Amino acid sequence: MIRTVPNRTDLTLPEMILLAAYKLEQQGHSPFSAEDLIVAAWKEFPQAFGLRGYADQYPDANRVLSAIMGERGLAKRGWLAKVGQKLYSVSRDGQRIARRILEGQEPEEETLAPRLPREQQKLLLNMLDAAAVDKYVTGQTFDLTFAEACKFWDLGEQSGGETVDRKLQAIDKLLNTAQELAGRQGLVIQHREITESDVELLKKVHRHLKERFSRHLMLLRSRS
Repeated sequence: MIRTVPNRTDLTLPEMILLAAYKLEQQGHSPFSAEDLIVAAWKEFPQAFGLRGYADQYPDANRVLSAIMGERGLAKRGWLAKVGQKLYSVSRDGQRIARRILEGQEPEEETLAPRLPREQQKLLLNMLDAAAVDKYVTGQTFDLTFAEACKFWDLGEQSGGETVDRKLQAIDKLLNTAQELAGRQGLVIQHREITESDVELLKKVHRHLKERFSRHLMLLRSRS
């Protein structure tokens, strides 16, 4: 029986590829080529493995291959066995882990990667999609408003001083943690890969907004 890949938002990139590989074998494709796995992973998780800007049309082969062969990849974890030139099969350990995920269980505790709390994941995605980031990237910083800065920070425009300081410090900590996770093990939120460069961009926008609207923030801090 071919099992359906679960609709979960907490899977890591290697777990997604493992499930795609496991499904390939269930469909009778074993061994399978790297190209087979690239297409299969993209079809199952287009937002995670689609080419940026064309996620629904083309796979990002480099992203899949790096998740297979990289330092934290499936091959190094022992989930895939290489059986020929660019030919693979799911190892016995990989099959066991895939079955656990498909049954709704978590991988063994030692394989669990640290993840951001749900509220921090939501905040990080909101920051990436904020209008302030788009204007920063497209060189429209002169057109930024304090309302857009507050939306980036998830901060009320009438917040008091303690709230402002607490929120900005929390964002500093979140961005540092996210960058560390992205660099060490990869960071995926709701099937969306967050790279180190993504987080570095958020840090730049964060610094720019604090400098640009320093007087506004000072006024908020003056409130009790």
